[in-house]
Amino acid sequence: MDDIIAQAGKLGDLVEYQAGSIVSKEIIKKDKGTVTLFAFDKGQGLSEHIAPFDALVYNFDGKAEITIDGKKHALNAGEVIIMPANKPHALKAIERFKMLLVMVRA
Repeated sequence: MDDIIAQAGKLGDLVEYQAGSIVSKEIIKKDKGTVTLFAFDKGQGLSEHIAPFDALVYNFDGKAEITIDGKKHALNAGEVIIMPANKPHALKAIERFKMLLVMVRA
């Protein structure tokens, strides 16, 4: 990802839904952090895990449930949530949804 091209566009056009799957596309990868797009089909998710870095999730299409440190949060299109470092978190698509994940490693 060394060749970043300045170009305007819609996030939703950069990653597509796939039946029964989770699709991801890393659009920026640097030592200090990453930016990744995800498209989750309904019912798909990520099991509980811990990350050593803070992360920001922006939901730009659909609806998800994100559990952070045992507390469930509904995340609708247009909403954002921060997942603190070293806190267990999980994610489930209530309906198809697309998100932007910004991971900060500093």
